[in-house]
Amino acid sequence: MMRVNIESIGLVAPGLPGWEAAQEVLRGERALEAESAPVFRPTLLPPNERRRTTALIKLALQTAEDALARSRHPMAELASVFVSAEGDGEIVDRICTALTLPDRPVSPTHFHNSVHNAPAGYWAIASGSQRFSTSLAAGADSFAAGLLEAAAVAALEQVPVMLLAYDYALPPALAGRGYVDAVFGVAMILTADEAPGLTPLSLELATGSAVPPPLPPELAVLRAHNPAAAALPLLTALARRGSATLTLPCHDGQTLRLGIER
Repeated sequence: MMRVNIESIGLVAPGLPGWEAAQEVLRGERALEAESAPVFRPTLLPPNERRRTTALIKLALQTAEDALARSRHPMAELASVFVSAEGDGEIVDRICTALTLPDRPVSPTHFHNSVHNAPAGYWAIASGSQRFSTSLAAGADSFAAGLLEAAAVAALEQVPVMLLAYDYALPPALAGRGYVDAVFGVAMILTADEAPGLTPLSLELATGSAVPPPLPPELAVLRAHNPAAAALPLLTALARRGSATLTLPCHDGQTLRLGIER
């Protein structure tokens, strides 16, 4: 069993514009209001780099900003784990469209942004961090895989880690062909340190299948349409500020058991 501490959380999704505002919804005190995807305006990057980013990259960075607002760690101290099931569908669509045109006019900026770790690269520019960073994809189990990776880094390397799990709805040409039909981003800063105000989290990998914990219908729909939203049962338990145990499906037919200690 592994133990780490959650220092802060970031959350960005339609109707959930940040962790502070989202907690009432997650506790069932207010209904989730259906909204279109918000316009993301992260301020971490200098203007020149900001102009080159895509909606997916802006989503990741704005989610990171929400977690950083309640963190005691400077950005440059954070290792990072970035998790996206699909990567940047907007860029894939634009490049594929360009390849059908005469002379195949692929934009150098689009090509630059097409790699899976492009958001991590922009984070490195913004944060100045030279700590460990990795970018993962694990299909429907992407959040669980990313959480396990981030906790392992925090526990073994004894460094604070920013976990970012995010996916943006695929463009119309690709809609329904992947895992993602909704917008969702979640960030967690994990640390092995023990200090007042931190939430202890235990993690244990076990064999066997897991049934995802139940959610209110509107949140269950969001979870079904974005792998990053598999975080919602954990976020709900954290918003309720009590002890809890839950399991998440993980890759290769395994189960990730989580325990929150208050």
